[in-house]
Amino acid sequence: MLLPSRFSRMLEVVSAMIMDLLGIPPQVLFGQLLIGLINGAFYALLSLGLAVIFGMMNVINFTHGAQYMLGAFVTWMLLAYLGIGYWAALVLAPIVVGLFGIVIERTMLKRLYHLDHLYGLLLTFGIALIVEGMFRYWYGVSGQRYAIPAELTGGYLLSFMFLPTYRAWVLVVSIVVCFGTWYAIERTRLGAYLRAATENPTLVRAFGINVPLMITLTYGFGVALAGIAGVLAAPIYQLTPLMGQNLIIVVFAVVVIGGMGSILGAIITGYALGLLEGLTKVFYPEAANIVIFVVMAVVLLIRPAGLFGREK
Repeated sequence: MLLPSRFSRMLEVVSAMIMDLLGIPPQVLFGQLLIGLINGAFYALLSLGLAVIFGMMNVINFTHGAQYMLGAFVTWMLLAYLGIGYWAALVLAPIVVGLFGIVIERTMLKRLYHLDHLYGLLLTFGIALIVEGMFRYWYGVSGQRYAIPAELTGGYLLSFMFLPTYRAWVLVVSIVVCFGTWYAIERTRLGAYLRAATENPTLVRAFGINVPLMITLTYGFGVALAGIAGVLAAPIYQLTPLMGQNLIIVVFAVVVIGGMGSILGAIITGYALGLLEGLTKVFYPEAANIVIFVVMAVVLLIRPAGLFGREK
């Protein structure tokens, strides 16, 4: 009982110092930081999927925003049409989105691997427009609502802010998924095979590894990460067919800042830029919508390969 009281007292002292130094109520500051962390969690998940796909396949996947939206809508449809709740949807929706990605890769993307990156970008951009257009036709633009699971309602009243349980859950899941993916790719034998397949597929085939299947599953996994982000977003944001359209521009900026194809860069940059965006809303709200793009311009001027990218 002594430790929690000391910790609570320390938080009160920190809150008082923030109020004295900055003239900003600590509830406002920490509240915006929480919003920034939540946004950063989605930036990290989505940019991680883009980094996996580009790093392993050299494909600029502009369908990622539509696949994020698809993950959210699949979650809603599972509940509305089949009565399947959030916890099952957390598993099923990414699988559905991943299978959708596998179909795209097997039927269309595999024909473009020997061509310039621009062809893959144009193809995935066109697919995104088709998917978003279909959902606009079916569901309109007014949006759908998805309730927070009963087990994750409520929150924790801290001395400096109120922490909703579901927001904390989103942060925990995103951190586990992001760093679990980084570990799998950078520290395991499977990850070594994936990296080798991108650099010398002929040599990897000589060891009896099915490289085309590995590439297909890699794309499906990268797309499934967007599906996971969509499931997590469903109870927070209103579900609309265009929910991924504006977000994907920001996520591409995050990927560029972190370094195209850099797994760790996508994760760290996603969270950091989310926090920066939250701080900007406190001190200079007018710049909150452009601060990430300003950072991108500065980074490209100083280090064109990105903060964690490799110079060629």
